[in-house]
Amino acid sequence: MSARVTLVLGGARSGKSRHAEALARQTGLSRIYLATAQPFDEEMRERIRQHRADRDGDGWQTIEEPLDLAGAIARASAGDAILLVDCLTLWLSNLMLAGHPVIPATQALMAALAAANGPVILVSNEVGLGIVPETPLGRAFRDAQGRLNQNVASLADHVVFMAAGLPLTLKEPTR
Repeated sequence: MSARVTLVLGGARSGKSRHAEALARQTGLSRIYLATAQPFDEEMRERIRQHRADRDGDGWQTIEEPLDLAGAIARASAGDAILLVDCLTLWLSNLMLAGHPVIPATQALMAALAAANGPVILVSNEVGLGIVPETPLGRAFRDAQGRLNQNVASLADHVVFMAAGLPLTLKEPTR
């Protein structure tokens, strides 16, 4: 993989994480997993446990960072390692639920990605393909996620959309 920044988009259970992990393995670099999930309930605790078990013994170093993603990227990026951020959607919801301003956090993320010392893969949900959310918070989240995905896609040199486990390349790295 020759991309510096890769964005893997898709809906729930589309195969985003699995595809991103496969891309990371193909590089042959050390692998760092930046996990953004927070265990707010039992179901989420089980999801996190399963994700950890899936990576256990597979050469991944895991860093859990629900809010300061830009800082985690700045601290962890290195030329001999690939970072996998899973996922931007949970990071954004963490920010919004904690009352943090989204625009400065997005700007910091973009700066960290541009300055990263090694390749970064980011996983994000495409949430704007369904029905219009019923609540103002839901609509604000959908809109913020769409803007975040656009910003990251504009910086990324490789963008893949996942549907039914199949990757559709939207943007390829220039060689």
